[in-house]
Amino acid sequence: MFDSILIANRGEIACRIIRTARAMGIRTVAVYSEADANARHVAMADEAHCIGPAPARESYLRGDAIIAVALASGAQAVHPGYGFLSENADFAEACAAAGLTFIGPPPAAIRAMGSKSAAKALMESSGVPLVPGYHGADQSPALLAAEARRIGFPVLIKASAGGGGKGMRIVRDAAGFEEALALAKGEARASFGDDQVLVERYLTKPRHIEVQVFADTQGHMLHLFERDCSIQRRHQKVVEEAPAPGMSEQRRAAMGEAACAAARAIGYVGAGTVEFIVDAGVAGESSGDDFFFMEMNTRLQVEHPVTEAITGQDLVEWQLRVAAGQKLPCTQRQLRIHGHAIEVRVYAEDPARDFAPSIGTLYHLREPDGARIDTGVGQGDAIPIHYDPMIAKLIVHGSDRAEALRKLNRALAGYEIAGVATNLGLLRAIAAHPAFGAAELDTGFIAHHPEVLAPPPPAPRCVLAAAIHRLLRDEAPPAAAGDPHSPWALANAWRLNGDGYQDFILAEGETQHALRAHLLADGFRLGEDLVHAQDAAGVTTLRLGNSTAKLRVLRHGQALTVFLNGVGYALTHIDPRAPVDDTQSDGGRILAPMPGRVLEVLVREGEAVTRGQVLLMLEAMKVQMRITAPADGIVASLRCTAGDLVDDGAELVTLE
Repeated sequence: MFDSILIANRGEIACRIIRTARAMGIRTVAVYSEADANARHVAMADEAHCIGPAPARESYLRGDAIIAVALASGAQAVHPGYGFLSENADFAEACAAAGLTFIGPPPAAIRAMGSKSAAKALMESSGVPLVPGYHGADQSPALLAAEARRIGFPVLIKASAGGGGKGMRIVRDAAGFEEALALAKGEARASFGDDQVLVERYLTKPRHIEVQVFADTQGHMLHLFERDCSIQRRHQKVVEEAPAPGMSEQRRAAMGEAACAAARAIGYVGAGTVEFIVDAGVAGESSGDDFFFMEMNTRLQVEHPVTEAITGQDLVEWQLRVAAGQKLPCTQRQLRIHGHAIEVRVYAEDPARDFAPSIGTLYHLREPDGARIDTGVGQGDAIPIHYDPMIAKLIVHGSDRAEALRKLNRALAGYEIAGVATNLGLLRAIAAHPAFGAAELDTGFIAHHPEVLAPPPPAPRCVLAAAIHRLLRDEAPPAAAGDPHSPWALANAWRLNGDGYQDFILAEGETQHALRAHLLADGFRLGEDLVHAQDAAGVTTLRLGNSTAKLRVLRHGQALTVFLNGVGYALTHIDPRAPVDDTQSDGGRILAPMPGRVLEVLVREGEAVTRGQVLLMLEAMKVQMRITAPADGIVASLRCTAGDLVDDGAELVTLE
């Protein structure tokens, strides 16, 4: 076994690997970019080295710098995690050439599956069923459009070299093909350095089911059952569970055998995942003709914890043992499924704005009890613009799916994050949805059930009362020195004639709540309701009339976030004496819809543009977006150039 390994990654997966290595007595070496100098994985590792500036191409994708650190630190092996260099055959070869063990499959296996087109051709020759499509080398737009018409719309354009939803577009008809192709190729170039794509028939109600496989250097091969990863946004997984609901033993065996056959065909070693697309209507049937090979990921998957939960195995430990030349810890017959596990990915993004990434500082982070949380950040950490916006993975396990679902709902109700927009509301809505409870799953789940994207209801009265309690508490004047009976020490809005009261305006989005609090000796009155509150350990226990609630109230200046059952209500205390801020008037200003990097500016100052014309290209966390003119006009000024990093809401172009 290795004495020391280097982890060529960041965030939660780096922390995850460190935990297992530490339990096995293995020393760990971390690498980090300048943006990650204070990151959790840096603090957790036994040793850490900076390898470059924030952009991944100048740090985490610098294979030469990573290998140099590994050699200098005395590491014997390199664990790539997932993403970055995990499926880079050249990096795996460079590690071997430097005398380092690459904790992953052989370079030839990575290459065999690195091109989706080549992989599909190999699977076709091995008798694995494929979705009808075009996987050829000719990438001319005219040919691709012709192939799409031959296959029949809707079609899916997908980057041949990639994964994670990057370089992927669904095209409903021929009219939208050209634009979708350009966007898919652009994202593929930015993410993988290769803009080759394939075109396949898009199944309108598919399930995404994948099989975890493992092989050692001694010829042993097995699978650790399947995971359902159907619920997705932007073609990236949001909810994963194991085993797949509705899976018959016959189908499980057939898919497991097909996955192992795919791995054997390329001489696979280590952890891998074979992904299939399955007709949602027949997922539980025994026929072998209704699942199709999609791709093989030659690395550990983000969702591996659900497999660990149902098998009781540590897959990172398996990786380390196999890479060290040991045989697999058990046989296929020894593996059993125990209960059910569900994982949800908590992202810093705004579902109400088409899942635009959100950057900022996590000034409040409270993780729930009763769940496994895999994360690379803590309270006070920043979510940078340069990397994937995932905050954490939340994993629950139960004796069956119903118990796991109950635990999931409870855990999500106890998860509190403030400082960035998150998808927690979406996750709660999915977990509570009857269709999810009934395991009616397919990759279009969110589109089929748009109600899960509905904004939360307005803040209930107890939330507003808790906010007023916090404002009254914070703004109470100190006692007058030497005279406790001075009227200047009173905090009860005393008036010479009439009851003492204080008016508040709390803004919640576009809604303003005008409230009058009549101050009492032991609380205050809102309308006809008496309010009494006690604060202890950061929690406000509030009695409003005959009801009691426990809330957490955070304040940053005039901004308040009130948590009730995990849901955070954002409120702003409006001071009527403050000057009016008219800077939010847009006029002809084109604002950045998300933080990102300007890829290309396509217009000049003084140029006449028409409504819908593309003005510039913006990229955020490897997602490309076209910024278009909202109306006909003249470009009065350009406020950005290619390469600029811009904040959410920054002015990009002014039209007149």
